[in-house]
Amino acid sequence: MANIKDFSVEEKLTAVLSLQKIDSKIDEIQTLKGELPMEVKDLEDEIAGLQTRINNIDTEINTINTFIENKSNAKKDAQALIKKYEKQQDNVKNNREFEAINKEMEMQELEVKLNEKHIKDASFDLRDRTNARIKTEDKIKDVEEALTLKRAELEKITIDTDKEEKILAEKSIEAKEKVDPRLLTAYERIRKSYRNGLSVVPIMRDSCGGCFNVIPPQRQSEIRQHKKIIVCEHCGRILVDNDLNDKVSIRQ
Repeated sequence: MANIKDFSVEEKLTAVLSLQKIDSKIDEIQTLKGELPMEVKDLEDEIAGLQTRINNIDTEINTINTFIENKSNAKKDAQALIKKYEKQQDNVKNNREFEAINKEMEMQELEVKLNEKHIKDASFDLRDRTNARIKTEDKIKDVEEALTLKRAELEKITIDTDKEEKILAEKSIEAKEKVDPRLLTAYERIRKSYRNGLSVVPIMRDSCGGCFNVIPPQRQSEIRQHKKIIVCEHCGRILVDNDLNDKVSIRQ
């Protein structure tokens, strides 16, 4: 068996072109999934954030309820003292005692009103927090419905493509072993440089299939001869002629 270094330029181009077509097919599957994995993660994070908001609201509601309970008890205590002072007024011995008791009653009546105000204000806060909780719960339901749909969509695509993607991943590993090491390094470097992952491209309408800059006729002739590996002088992608590109296909 010949070593990779003994392969002809055409064989080297065929090997790297085969790898490109396999990797491009994998890219197509990833594109089919699109932003779904990220969208699912974002929705999951949003639900977690909304749940945290509910937990915080619940803590605030508990604090307000405790405050209202304390003020209600304080109001009852003040009302009880008022009744006590009313009875004491029946047994006063002089005006001085009457005025003193009367003053205490007035203070407790003010305490009742102050507690009532606190309770009223806190009740408004409680209503606002309760409404905020209801709205947050409704928001969670909406997000959960969207998440269910996105998960189902992603699961369907994953089921449809998982087997094919695994096979292609194995083929990609096998194809890499057949590519000249230096050419493979260049291929991977170029592939990472472009969003579409195209390192090897055919000539299309007398232009580079990657950046679409015109390839001079003499350069095209050299590419068709397969005597050396030629890259686009504009984008650095490896160029192949249409005949070779059509000849190389992915075996299923």
